[in-house]
Amino acid sequence: MAIRFGGKYSPGGRPAAGGEAGAGMGRPAPGQARHPLESRTKWVTLMGAPLLLGAFFQGDPLGMATSLLGFGILAGGMWMTREGLQAEAAYDARRVARRPAIPRKLFGGILTGLGIAIGASEPGAFAGAAVLGFTGAVLHWLAFGPDPMRDKGMEGVDSFQQDRAARMIEEAETHLRGMTDAIQRTRDRKLQARVASFATTARALFERVEQNPGALASARRYLGVYLIGARDATVKFVDLYAQSPYPAAQRDYEALLADLETSFQALSQRLHDGVRTDMDIEIEVLRERLAREGVRPPASAALEDRSGEPTAAELLQAKERTR
Repeated sequence: MAIRFGGKYSPGGRPAAGGEAGAGMGRPAPGQARHPLESRTKWVTLMGAPLLLGAFFQGDPLGMATSLLGFGILAGGMWMTREGLQAEAAYDARRVARRPAIPRKLFGGILTGLGIAIGASEPGAFAGAAVLGFTGAVLHWLAFGPDPMRDKGMEGVDSFQQDRAARMIEEAETHLRGMTDAIQRTRDRKLQARVASFATTARALFERVEQNPGALASARRYLGVYLIGARDATVKFVDLYAQSPYPAAQRDYEALLADLETSFQALSQRLHDGVRTDMDIEIEVLRERLAREGVRPPASAALEDRSGEPTAAELLQAKERTR
């Protein structure tokens, strides 16, 4: 059966979900973050293929085992490096992120150098093989760089709350994947795009919670109950759609997604406004404390009120001072 292609810029395509609430949100879906150097690992593995092929032309079992072991360790090092690059891409794509628990690129470089050294080793030439292995490890570091070694955006964040939020978001991602996998069975591009639009809006909320773990209490129902209900409703709709496409059922399902999307956007906006309100309160308290201690803000800062717009009297005073 032919499937009509559709998308954001296709006729009848939907705009990006989230509106202003989702603008600028950089939280990627699992598996979407790609590192620009990720393809290099395949080429390095292919360059080690002579060790694999040449092993079967070795004259002695020890040489064959050495070549096979060298290629296996080299391939394992490249796999570890690719995992490290994916972790780094996800780290770079998020505003708030912990450093990877395991420095996969570092271990990948060590395994790469070890594989080269074992593959090149021969009786009486172990020193030269060690030099080659060390050189390979250094070149690996130069080609792929180091692992992220520090947390990003975690200053002043409760680590316990952050871990709870991370677990809840991981469970929420599982529910979203269940919705996406289920809707694929309809082979309907419009429905698939509709679910993808809702997933984008939901991930905008996920990022709000990542940035402000204290909002987990407000978002708990959205990350759990609501997404579980949306997933179950999607599965039931797909089962009904597989029997016979009911237009009324499709309209009800799309209306459900629209209601959920509106609710998620509203909560994202409330969380954003709450952070802004907290910031304004902190600024006002600090200004009052500075005023009590006799510290006055500079003239440029005094020109602006809380809305950011100078009043007419302040503009006149500023003009008089500049004469």
